[in-house]
Amino acid sequence: MTATNKFLQSVKAHQESKKEEKFSGFLKEYLQLLEKNPDITVLAHKRLYKQILGEGLTILDETNDRCNKLFNGESVKVYDYFSSQFFGMERPLEKVMRFLHSAAMKGEESRQVLLLLGPVGAGKSALIEHIKAALEACDPIYILEGCPINEEPLHLIPRTLRNEFEEMYDIKIEGDLCPICRHRLIKEFEGDYTKFPISQTSFSVRGRKGVGVVPPMDPNTQDTSLLIGSEDISKLDLYPEDDPRVLSLNGAFNVGNRGIVEFVEVFKNEIEFLHTMITATQEKNVPSPGKQAMIYFDGVILAHCNEAEWNKFKSEHTNEAILDRIVRVNIPYSLEFDQEVKIYQKLIDRSDFNYHIAPHTLEIAAMFAVLSRLKASNKVDPLTKMKIYNGEEIVEKGLIKKVDIKDLREEVEDEGMTGISTRFIMKAIDAALADSTKNMITPISIRDALIKQVKEQVVSVDDRKYFLQFLQKPLHEEYLSLLEKEITKAFVTAYDEQAESLFNNYLDHAEAYVNNTKVKDRVTSEDMEPDEKFLQSIEEQIGIKGSAKNNFRADITSYMFAKLRRNETIDWRSYGPLREAIESKLVASVRDISRIVTKSKSRDTKQQKKFSAMVQTLIDDYGYNEDSAEEVLKFASNNLWRDS
Repeated sequence: MTATNKFLQSVKAHQESKKEEKFSGFLKEYLQLLEKNPDITVLAHKRLYKQILGEGLTILDETNDRCNKLFNGESVKVYDYFSSQFFGMERPLEKVMRFLHSAAMKGEESRQVLLLLGPVGAGKSALIEHIKAALEACDPIYILEGCPINEEPLHLIPRTLRNEFEEMYDIKIEGDLCPICRHRLIKEFEGDYTKFPISQTSFSVRGRKGVGVVPPMDPNTQDTSLLIGSEDISKLDLYPEDDPRVLSLNGAFNVGNRGIVEFVEVFKNEIEFLHTMITATQEKNVPSPGKQAMIYFDGVILAHCNEAEWNKFKSEHTNEAILDRIVRVNIPYSLEFDQEVKIYQKLIDRSDFNYHIAPHTLEIAAMFAVLSRLKASNKVDPLTKMKIYNGEEIVEKGLIKKVDIKDLREEVEDEGMTGISTRFIMKAIDAALADSTKNMITPISIRDALIKQVKEQVVSVDDRKYFLQFLQKPLHEEYLSLLEKEITKAFVTAYDEQAESLFNNYLDHAEAYVNNTKVKDRVTSEDMEPDEKFLQSIEEQIGIKGSAKNNFRADITSYMFAKLRRNETIDWRSYGPLREAIESKLVASVRDISRIVTKSKSRDTKQQKKFSAMVQTLIDDYGYNEDSAEEVLKFASNNLWRDS
């Protein structure tokens, strides 16, 4: 079967399923459905909340390593619907869902506007688009057929019967018929609401079904018809001005009824324009065009803006009434570079670029972005702060330095609301990819692209200088450190047995030293004193000297045996500081690593064999290809071991 025939079969099956799903009936049939499934009448906030929650929820607690390191063990809710698209945004997304939950329960939030506040490129628009996609995925809703605002069929039930209905069905009816449907009920159906046809419709962003969007308007041309519709001038010759048939209910609140209304850059609109928004959320009504009655509105109002617009708006005391009806959620830039990397990777995967990206390339770009977003601390330097925010343990002189991440966050306000945007970084990545002659990018090429991007696009001289200093010193040094460790690991891989032997011996002698016992020789089974010189030869590789040795030996002994008690396996890589010390010890003992890397012309057969094995390890175990491995090794030879 050809692909065309196969696809046409799928088209036919899809059409048939849509026919089966289609509902058409009257109040009687609708009430019968209602008895089976009362949820078909839920209001907009609840519908949206249930849809997102239905995708799954994971709660991270103190048993989760990332939760402990970044959130001080406080539980974090991770919503599956967002987790594959939004990274490092757990707390803001919690607040968004808290708003929807409270609104779904008809709390005060149901009469509030949800405002997403953040810098450019932080993901506000993307988040709202994702929320709108959740609305599109909702089951079709039941509507009065032909109603321009797709209103709830229960609006047909007269007020005199609503108390009785609510007692029978345990459902409260909110809202009344729109002017057009009220007119049709009287004129077309002679007031018999049981004869008013009911149908189904789905939400659609492109089709403007349940989704209204309000762009920022020029104050000089601002017209509320964008929100509430207008009077059709062509019909004024046929009907009186107060006749509902002259209405054209195609405004954002009309099409967004029972769904979402989005206000883009909301505070760029004049204050008068915002009063309709407040009326809609607070009173659940919007004006109708002309002289018609108010129209009931059921919808989630989402707005977004940047911090400058927000600060300007809230500084005006006359705006207090509006501010009181807004729930603000900050959407800052990510301050975890590991999460920032995931954002870049997601965006690259969406593109048609199919290039090799060498290890640490996106990581260096993400580090630069995060460093630009951090505020100065009196407790740690920017690079250390960045690593702590990433959940890394800070090791000084072989000991883990305890820094409370909560204290760092409380030291400053609104961190992550300024700095380099994700969009800025992606432009640099795209430029590096486009300029590549070998279909690859490396940390070296991305750093060059970022420097160029900063020089060309950052307007402020002070900002330009501030951003460049991160690229020229701390990040350059950080990459050299990463590269040296990686090359060292690749070199040391061949000495794995030796490394394991050093580890076991160190652990035996350290345990004996800490417990003031003897060491049993593994060959002769003789009891002997702990070898102080051997322990020091390992420890001095990472600067452990003097009295610090006692704490280091005690820490590593308790750490390792705690893992053993939990039936966890241990090897020479288990404890970071000790692994680093063993690597340094091995490298020191096989001194020719620098010569092997840097002096290609003078390598003997044995050295060439080791070099080839190291390159292959970089390719097989670390994710390089031949070209990127060659480039980073050349960079290492020029920057790490120039004097070797």
